[in-house]
Amino acid sequence: MKNKILKQAQREYSPGTRAIALIFLAPLFLGILPGALVYFSVLLDHRFALPRMHGPVNVIIGCALIVAGILFAWWSIYVQFTTGRGTPVPVLATQKLITQRPYSYCRNPMTLGTIVLYLGVAALIGSISAVVLVLLGAILLLLYIKFLEEKEMETRFGEAYQEYRRQTPFLIPRLWRRK
Repeated sequence: MKNKILKQAQREYSPGTRAIALIFLAPLFLGILPGALVYFSVLLDHRFALPRMHGPVNVIIGCALIVAGILFAWWSIYVQFTTGRGTPVPVLATQKLITQRPYSYCRNPMTLGTIVLYLGVAALIGSISAVVLVLLGAILLLLYIKFLEEKEMETRFGEAYQEYRRQTPFLIPRLWRRK
């Protein structure tokens, strides 16, 4: 299994192939998943008679979180694409360990950006069940990253990744430098 992971990850793909993968993924993360979140939260709110909070505060907070989440996630993807010569798609893995910003703030900035984005959608629509759905999805994603993806990174990058892991927080960013 370890050799298969290494072999797959060592294959470098052209920028065009990587761009096509990102183009096909964008509608999923920017349209389909937020749409599903809205749809299912409406069903859950109705089913459990949960109130929805509407107002300008929801719009302001929701839009701010959406914009911040998108920008942080896309910054992470851009660095993966350019510096790491890969994508978030596991079969088109980065070719080198990325440790500069935004990956110097936390090891999973793309995940953080995505969670913030979807929490923004939940705030925008004022749905308690949407917040719960986002948090449940985040927990599942973080468990996947912690127990599977980090093992793969150790296999691929060895001691360099272990040192990066010791120095860099998992999800909550550290915006200052350690001395």
